[in-house]
Amino acid sequence: MKLTNFKYELPKELIAQYPAEKRDGSRLLVVNRETREMQERHFKDITEHFEKGDCLVINETRVFPARLLGTKDKTDAEVEIFLLRQLEGGLWEVLVKPARKVRVGNRLSIGTELMCDVIDNTVSGGRVVRFNFEGDFFDIIDRIGRSPLPPYVDRDPEPMDKERYQTVYAKVRGAVAAPTAGLHFTEKLLDALRAKGVSVVPIVLHLGLGSFRPVIVEDLGRHKMDSEYYEITQESAEIINSTMKNGGKITAVGTSVVRALETQVTSEGWVKPDRGWTDKFIYPPYNFKIVDRLVTNFHLPASTLLMLISAFAGHDLVFEAYEKAIAGKFRFYSYGDAMLVI
Repeated sequence: MKLTNFKYELPKELIAQYPAEKRDGSRLLVVNRETREMQERHFKDITEHFEKGDCLVINETRVFPARLLGTKDKTDAEVEIFLLRQLEGGLWEVLVKPARKVRVGNRLSIGTELMCDVIDNTVSGGRVVRFNFEGDFFDIIDRIGRSPLPPYVDRDPEPMDKERYQTVYAKVRGAVAAPTAGLHFTEKLLDALRAKGVSVVPIVLHLGLGSFRPVIVEDLGRHKMDSEYYEITQESAEIINSTMKNGGKITAVGTSVVRALETQVTSEGWVKPDRGWTDKFIYPPYNFKIVDRLVTNFHLPASTLLMLISAFAGHDLVFEAYEKAIAGKFRFYSYGDAMLVI
């Protein structure tokens, strides 16, 4: 399939600018791959689709406030610095805005606690910087950083974003974007699933901006994903494998979970525990080895996330579902509504 196959028109008013009043109060479109039937529900109804012995796999990554506002030394020109990933120590890969004004050799000051020197350019148009600071770097970032809201959220970050642009089970700091399918879950909902005999199993994949970067090449095979760090523990792998052996269904919460699990499939079709970096790009056609069902949001046109969903549910069915969602005025993207593909 080509890039053109993954484009669609979305009315601007359907791009959610704020989260639903209650996490599990968002709407849910249930899409059955076998019957092609679709049901409009609310997210709190999702427990009806689970049975004892099933497994829900969640991503415990935690978003940190990766947007920093600083100034260039000597000129005092304002610069936005977006932390992408830590290379080692105080060395980071970042995006800067306006990029044309930030060059190798520049020094940037962020308040009174933090400064950095630009030491290199990256292939993707970013910069490599070395931070100078005293104390704990992440303590400073937590104080002075801003929530890294996606560019289609057309407003400044607000205090509530630090809590709502984060899953209730977020534990392991390292993401610059939220695993948005998980934003709909509450502790009460997770407890209800556990009470039904469903295993709630954590993995980690730290989302970077690469997952959301639009594909610009018509031939999908030429697109290169940015690498993202993941961890699957021995315990989590054992529960997932046991669920499969016993005939239970594996439900992934979000495309990040799918990519981590499908990265770690053995030749026999089991999940192998490991940690490392993955640049796995899933697009049609693809033979999924682990995941039976998928919880996901509604994604941007021409995005790798939409391509993964299309590989899982089938291109035509996904686009029928999107047409139905648009006609029904579902809310789209990070703070939008959800879809359960069964």
